[in-house]
Amino acid sequence: MLTESEKKTYMFISDYIKQQGIAPTLPEIAAGIGISSKGVIHRYVQALAEKGWITLIPKVHRGIKLTSKALSKAFSLPLLGTIAAGQPIEAIQTHTEIDLASIFAGEGRYLLRVRGDSMIDEGIYDGDMIICQQTTQVHNNDIVIALIDKQEATLKRLQRNIDGTITLIPANPSYSPMTYPAHRVSVQGIFIGLLRVPR
Repeated sequence: MLTESEKKTYMFISDYIKQQGIAPTLPEIAAGIGISSKGVIHRYVQALAEKGWITLIPKVHRGIKLTSKALSKAFSLPLLGTIAAGQPIEAIQTHTEIDLASIFAGEGRYLLRVRGDSMIDEGIYDGDMIICQQTTQVHNNDIVIALIDKQEATLKRLQRNIDGTITLIPANPSYSPMTYPAHRVSVQGIFIGLLRVPR
């Protein structure tokens, strides 16, 4: 656990790195959190390093790096329990945290904003932001980001056919499946989740 002073120090360092692209010096940290003593700031910074929130790089000017533990903690939220969206259920509190960084961030992850309603039966609506994983390794029935003729991108469920064609299947009965020769379709990634901000 971090003390309040250590949290304040960490937040200043984290915000500074995000805004400036480099780590702050000890005098800059001191000025930023309103502490005049370099010794006190040094103690806070050392405590953050010992607790695994930052890494100190010896003999390097501005040699402070945020650790993966810190980044994970910065993007986690407490899971407090379960809520009914149908019949009421007993309220049971839990005490765990969900690491959002492991869901949203990672190698080859990116967001796309959905335009249209062809995937509404999968719960994907116009205006949603979908989380995608860049890959060319896909399986039948994966929901994929498909590029057709290197020009048009679409979100559909993929089906490889025996005759070598590929069918892109919508999740809305108002739309028809589209079948193409395999060479016309390149998969840019797969759908792994979505973000929805209430409007």
